[in-house]
Amino acid sequence: MAPKILLDKGAQIASQYSRVRLVYGDLDDTELLEQEATKVDIVMNCANSDHEAAIKALLKGLRAREAGQPGFYIHTSGCTLLSSPDLDRKTFGEASTKIYDDWEGIGEITSIPEHAPHRSADKIIIDSHGPDLKTAIVLPPIIYGQGRGPNNQRSNQVPDMARCTLERKSGFQVGAGKNSMPTVHVYDLSDCYLKVVETAVQGGGKATWGKEGYYFTENGEHAWGHIAKAVTTAAHKQGLIPSDEVATIAEKVADGMIPRGAVLWGANTRYRALRARKLLDWSPKEKSLDHYIPEAVSIEAKNLGLVTGHAAKVAG
Repeated sequence: MAPKILLDKGAQIASQYSRVRLVYGDLDDTELLEQEATKVDIVMNCANSDHEAAIKALLKGLRAREAGQPGFYIHTSGCTLLSSPDLDRKTFGEASTKIYDDWEGIGEITSIPEHAPHRSADKIIIDSHGPDLKTAIVLPPIIYGQGRGPNNQRSNQVPDMARCTLERKSGFQVGAGKNSMPTVHVYDLSDCYLKVVETAVQGGGKATWGKEGYYFTENGEHAWGHIAKAVTTAAHKQGLIPSDEVATIAEKVADGMIPRGAVLWGANTRYRALRARKLLDWSPKEKSLDHYIPEAVSIEAKNLGLVTGHAAKVAG
């Protein structure tokens, strides 16, 4: 019997999507994952970027299908794959001029050092690509906006910065705050996933797979110092903190606020998303991160019990 928390989440999903068949388990249930993968044509993994046992089970199951057409595996990686230069040097909050892309620069992406975050899992996926199994990797950056699903609708990096700003009652940035990352609204991100899935349904369509199956997503980029200032200004304007000044914190302090805080708020990941635009006609349509930050602050204030639901809606 599945734990009650999973049953409750399943009931929420079923209430909105009555035709969905629910299977209860976790990523360590590799036999179950393999078995279920044999029954489908497409697997999309948005659960964990680095759970290699689960990844291998899903890939194995897809290969074991009896259908005559290839199976498709669509994976979610993470943008810190491209942060290894900062991590190797242990430099946080500093600017970088290095900009990757997933089109002409694809060879550079697929030869990222083995020790880089997410690289080991990504390599397993790329190496599994073949005639009977086509693979693609979607790489989201900073995600913002409220999700539309029945369960979790919250992303991490910007909401966590807003929450920590409210809890400490002051704004902060890691080091000089000059490091940059791309950003994308969750609606635009989901549209990219949809387009990749649609091409898989068509048998592969005009998408590329395997080593050329990286699909970056972004709608511009922001320096984290800019994000920190925007969060702090919004919190101050909403009367939630006494000042709009932004303090400089060390990486150890950031890591004490959230796991890997120095990396998530202090490292560089700079890239341009070209492949989805060129091959899938993907184009982000939602407003930029700057438009969303006041709403993110008000939502975190409500979650912390600092304002009522009505006040949070008005503030946002």
